Amino acid sequence: MRIGFTYDLKDDYLRTGFSEEEAAEFDAIETIEGIEGTLSSLGHSVERIGNILRLAERLAAGERWDIVFNIAEGVHGIGREAQVPALLDAYRIPYVFSDPMVLALCLHKGMTKRVVRDAGIPTAPFHIIEEESDIETLSLAYPLFVKPVAEGTGKGIGSFSKITDPEMLRQRCRELLTRFRQPVLVEEFLPGRECTVGIVGTGRAARVVGVMEVHFKPLAEQDAYGLYNKKNYHEIIEYAVPEKPLFDACSEVALAVWRTLGCRDGGRVDVRCDACGIPNFIEVNPLAGLHPIDSDLPILARLNGTDYRTLIAQIMDSAIARIERTHYE
Repeated sequence: MRIGFTYDLKDDYLRTGFSEEEAAEFDAIETIEGIEGTLSSLGHSVERIGNILRLAERLAAGERWDIVFNIAEGVHGIGREAQVPALLDAYRIPYVFSDPMVLALCLHKGMTKRVVRDAGIPTAPFHIIEEESDIETLSLAYPLFVKPVAEGTGKGIGSFSKITDPEMLRQRCRELLTRFRQPVLVEEFLPGRECTVGIVGTGRAARVVGVMEVHFKPLAEQDAYGLYNKKNYHEIIEYAVPEKPLFDACSEVALAVWRTLGCRDGGRVDVRCDACGIPNFIEVNPLAGLHPIDSDLPILARLNGTDYRTLIAQIMDSAIARIERTHYE
């Protein structure tokens, strides 16, 4: 199969003046090489395309592919992850992973929680702060947890995200609104254990690849699996497969979220337990990182007995079966 490969290479953006934080979501060359090499080993012919601008150029020149393996994060706007799939839809070229509606919805953590909450899936009470004056209408129980509404890779999340009083809330919301120029999600803090669940497949065929619990070592930023902890996980984070009751409870929540939102082919759902030990939905990543060594989805897959090549093969199998079943979605 002739596969086009869309992505945002981190080095490209750093060379144009992006900061390390601004480029944190983009992929390292090791990710590109890892995916390309794995797809080739599975018998596919892979052509690197790159970001949406390169894709547009090649489409305009008349190039086409059997399918596109899309991990492009996009750059501008809350709908940035949906841009490449939307362009591919316009040209009726099938692709791996979720469609524009799902990617745009899931990047906005507040909108995602509204859908999940309406489906009856546990998620912490929350409020969206569009501007500082919105804080006055907030009626949540402290402690709280705050983060940008539409960032990934733990950007804007750290030990400072846990809020214990109104003045701290006001200060932190003001900082996030200014720094990220987007709304702030405020949630009641979940004090229990934190896990991430890997999923492959679509709809009824979706299944759990594994569950991974996140343990914070003493030098880690506590209570927040943010950018600092993720970048330095080798030294300050410990990952483990939880015991069966928690594994099963997290899996049930994650699959319900995945199917409710219409996510496709592969990704992750993050959950955290409340004071009663019940897993609550935090957020979903339908375009999960795929660095062969350092991304959460491959890490949790390995911990649960699935190697990287098998993981990519399962994602491709899901996409191919879905497209054959529907004659292209």
